[in-house]
Amino acid sequence: MDVLLAHADGRWAGPGPWILLVPLFWAAVVLLVVLVLRRTARRRGGCGRGTGPLATLGDRYARGEIDADEYRAKRAVLTERPDRADTSGGVV
Repeated sequence: MDVLLAHADGRWAGPGPWILLVPLFWAAVVLLVVLVLRRTARRRGGCGRGTGPLATLGDRYARGEIDADEYRAKRAVLTERPDRADTSGGVV
């Protein structure tokens, strides 16, 4: 076996720079597994998705607790941007 690992002058070369590919390979495998699991969790509705106020409002509308007009009004309040707020300085 020493003959296979030796150079022509009899020195042992060691594993060489290709040994760096082993940890890179396993890092790529772990990264791939993590990405696949995250994608699967997102598609199933996990990872904290669907727990915000808009999701709650949508659930209430889907269950029939509120009607379409109330849903639209509340959704408009929740989705309005602060930079579009009343800038007249007066009380509304």
